[in-house]
Amino acid sequence: MSSATADDPRPLVGEPLSIELLNTRWIDNNGPQDLLDGLPGLAVWLLSVGLEQRCDADAATLRHLLHAREALTAAVADPAAPSEQARNLLNDVLAHGRLRRALTADGPTATAETDDPARLAAWLTADDYLRLLAEDPTRIRPCANPACVLHFFDTSQNRRRRWCSMAACGNRAKAARHYARART
Repeated sequence: MSSATADDPRPLVGEPLSIELLNTRWIDNNGPQDLLDGLPGLAVWLLSVGLEQRCDADAATLRHLLHAREALTAAVADPAAPSEQARNLLNDVLAHGRLRRALTADGPTATAETDDPARLAAWLTADDYLRLLAEDPTRIRPCANPACVLHFFDTSQNRRRRWCSMAACGNRAKAARHYARART
């Protein structure tokens, strides 16, 4: 889970790591936004998701994260049955890392290892997506607002969450329905 920073401009934070990467693109009153359009935004994202100590905010990390975001974008189009292209893209990200499990004096551990340190953030997001799929692919959802590009992992008790945020998209939809009823 993310711990939002004051510099993080994204409208939705606090989602699982893979969803956090998807939500680095959003639309606001100024049009489409992309937090990962440069190294300063990468640094903000790494800090927001708690990876600033493990991953460098450099061009190689950014390149691999953008590739992972492309893979996740393809995969969330149909989480329950991803296309062959989506599977290939995601598997390409996953091919560069693994979990190394060990039994230590403190108990079992699992450490993510990648063939290149610049791939760690990308690999962690792809691995997190597999965890979400294993938990329940139907809980990975896009916002019901057709003008919104954000995604979320539905943890609501009744599994009926529809909006990225009730304060934003959900409230707009309710206001539009109310206005339409009032006009008739």
